[in-house]
Amino acid sequence: MGGRRCIRAAIAFALLATGAASVSAQAPTGGMTLTSAAFAPGGAIPAGFTCDGADRSPPLAWTGVPSGTRSLALIVDDPDAPDPAAPQTVWVHWVLYDIPPTVAGLEEAGSTRPPPGARNGRNDWGNVGWGGPCPPVGRHRYFFKLFALDTMLALDRPTKATLEAAMHGHIVGRAQLVGTYQRP
Repeated sequence: MGGRRCIRAAIAFALLATGAASVSAQAPTGGMTLTSAAFAPGGAIPAGFTCDGADRSPPLAWTGVPSGTRSLALIVDDPDAPDPAAPQTVWVHWVLYDIPPTVAGLEEAGSTRPPPGARNGRNDWGNVGWGGPCPPVGRHRYFFKLFALDTMLALDRPTKATLEAAMHGHIVGRAQLVGTYQRP
């Protein structure tokens, strides 16, 4: 039994060390999918969604939300900050929560017009809503992580860490989309 605990601990450490989300590593997928009409999975995020353009959030769509879901939460972060060759931190670009489970996506610039009931949290610039990619060097990866929850969250503009703590034990499904960006 001790060997299994060591293996689980090593896997958890590896996920944390590589920037994989601590909460998403624990959550079932639930058959959910997350896509964007603006970029393909693993593809380049267009400049219009970054600090080099209008800095608006990209459109997102999802399917397969599990029955019994009471709300959805979205976290967008960059595990490659500040330099993909020597990452030092995970930079949070967007926190959105209490998205109604009947909503099937977010329109372009959805952070400025979230669906009724949905609320923006704080990004790592200290702002509420979307802060687009603006990497100082190299091509960065941006992880869009959608969580289906069995509860609503009574929070007030949380950070990613506060949201993750509130989601613990309530995740019934998840989906992930990764895009990349490198400044011209």
